[in-house]
Amino acid sequence: MIDTALNYLGSGSAITLLVLLSLSFYFLLVFWIFIYRYLSLKSSIFNEKKSLDSLTARNASISPLSALHKCANNANTKEILHACELNIIKEASVGISWLSIIASTSPFIGLFGTVVGILESFAKFSSHSKVGFSVIAPAISEALVATAAGIFVAIFAYTFHQILTRKVYELNIYLKAQSEILIAKG
Repeated sequence: MIDTALNYLGSGSAITLLVLLSLSFYFLLVFWIFIYRYLSLKSSIFNEKKSLDSLTARNASISPLSALHKCANNANTKEILHACELNIIKEASVGISWLSIIASTSPFIGLFGTVVGILESFAKFSSHSKVGFSVIAPAISEALVATAAGIFVAIFAYTFHQILTRKVYELNIYLKAQSEILIAKG
């Protein structure tokens, strides 16, 4: 398997290698964004859930760990709380749009690599007088590796984008619930 991969990389063109290199960079970026954002959002959601539980309990005070508490500084007006909610959600969703961009562009980058690979294969075949399926099939299958890599990266990027979008939504719900309670209590 490793020999096949090294042989593929050794015989690939510069554009094919550039495509695979850029898709590898995308892949690493997708995982870095996901892990960093997921852990950050998980911590924020935990703090906001704890704060909401505290608000609805008998002591009825917002937790000092809450981002809403840190932002509002005990100013419980509707406008200030709403502005704090927006700011917290904006900060929590930083980087998530990159996952969407990667999910939508990586298949096209892979497809570009495939098209270039097929064109190069046909250019090599033009010097042969007779070319059979046994010669064309391996060349085409090697070219399709770039499309497969692009789709592979897109699957992870899209899945992680959806997971993080859901986490931001959860955080938003906890913030809104706290704001409503604080406004109602005046």
